[in-house]
Amino acid sequence: MGLFDFVKAAGKAIGIGDEDTPPSAEELKKELDSYGLGTEKIDVEVDGDKAILKGDVADQSILEKAIVAVGNTLGISKVEAKVASEPGLYTVKKGDSLWKIAEQHYGKGKGNEYNTIFEANKPMLKDPDEIYPGQVLRIPPV
Repeated sequence: MGLFDFVKAAGKAIGIGDEDTPPSAEELKKELDSYGLGTEKIDVEVDGDKAILKGDVADQSILEKAIVAVGNTLGISKVEAKVASEPGLYTVKKGDSLWKIAEQHYGKGKGNEYNTIFEANKPMLKDPDEIYPGQVLRIPPV
């Protein structure tokens, strides 16, 4: 089981509410399924500002994307999930770019691997130039 931290005041607003009124489990589940990741067998619960994911997925990458999708929702500060291994997650800081993050995680001169990070975070990311501080990204192995 893993517990992952997110920025409660940063993320996509869904449903009715704000950072002080987290979305309902039903709203989170609907949003998660809208990405078409293969999360049909994942159940979502909400306990305060913590989302809890339980269920089965075809592979680890789907679970990691689900954690990132739910965690990057306005009003959610933690995501708890049953995972086979700890996913590689990174919280974006001011001044970051996907190129800079790729060099930080994959090594100097490997900035061109930014597209690997971008692809691993689709469909939550629509454009590699549109990331924001506090957003949590999945960093897959190269």
